[in-house]
Amino acid sequence: MTVVKVAVNGFGTIGKRVAEAVTRQPDMQLIGVSKTRPDYTAVIATKVLGYDLYVPADKVEAFEKAGIRVAGTIEEMVEKADIVVDATPGGKGAEYKKLYVEKGKPAIFQGGEDADVADVSFSTLCNYTEALGKRYIRVVSCNTTGLLRAICTLRREFGVRSVRATIVRRAADPKEVKRGPVNAIVPNPAKLPSHHGLDVKTVVPDLDIITAAVVVPTTLMHVHVVYARLARSVTREEVERAFEEAPRIILVDEALGFKSTADIIEAARDLGRRRYDVPELVIWRESITVNGDEVIWMQAVHQESIVVPENIDAIRAALRLADKPEDTIRVTDETLGLKKFL
Repeated sequence: MTVVKVAVNGFGTIGKRVAEAVTRQPDMQLIGVSKTRPDYTAVIATKVLGYDLYVPADKVEAFEKAGIRVAGTIEEMVEKADIVVDATPGGKGAEYKKLYVEKGKPAIFQGGEDADVADVSFSTLCNYTEALGKRYIRVVSCNTTGLLRAICTLRREFGVRSVRATIVRRAADPKEVKRGPVNAIVPNPAKLPSHHGLDVKTVVPDLDIITAAVVVPTTLMHVHVVYARLARSVTREEVERAFEEAPRIILVDEALGFKSTADIIEAARDLGRRRYDVPELVIWRESITVNGDEVIWMQAVHQESIVVPENIDAIRAALRLADKPEDTIRVTDETLGLKKFL
């Protein structure tokens, strides 16, 4: 089996999760992660997790003074890698792309970057084969990933004519302190459409989709209310079965106590999920409503972890480690412990 060397540039919310996910793959080796500041996460990366840490050349001395072992510079990490997962803050990936191009390394970018940073925007269930062999792949954002998992499931089974969705967004991630929940519901933005539907179209260009978004005082998850018109009339049972059989989608029942995103997170805690991650898309079974060719449902998206499986798949697509989406899905989901129930 070919084992590829993966570098993760950035060790924040997404980077630390992707790095751990890489260590679980039989065909990947994590060669290092990067940090720009000598903080407690750098200590955890090196002294607890045993990762090789790479930093900007002008920050080496600061890390060493803080007692944090440095394996080298970010440039040296990129040089050693077969591929780089860029998990730097939004907009920084485009700057780092110059380094990846200079070193001749393919790279995976995140949804915080503009679509033109990459050769293709990516969602495994929608366009895996299109990404095969591409040097620069952009994994779309958490909300876009959630929308696409459901939409492409229905598109594959029944065809989709149009989608209208409202995204109820968390105000901040749990660890953020520079911004956070406020006593308000904030249009995001008031002028429609929101960017989420436009981002969906970077993966499925021919889809008629319009989205709206609001920010609410919570940190746990996003919730979407989605309305789709399909290519033909369907029954509720057909839609429910399509979601049940699709990978990376879980149906939960309000009748069993899943009355809110807090219940979903609590179930993840009870299951022993690391960081209470929920990389699956969660759909409330009772919300699925069908009227001829019209389907409505509500779904929850854990913004911190939902894109992690797609990052792993994107590595395999770029380096052609798996030519079929079902092959990478099987390995990724097994190694990351994705389930069909909570």
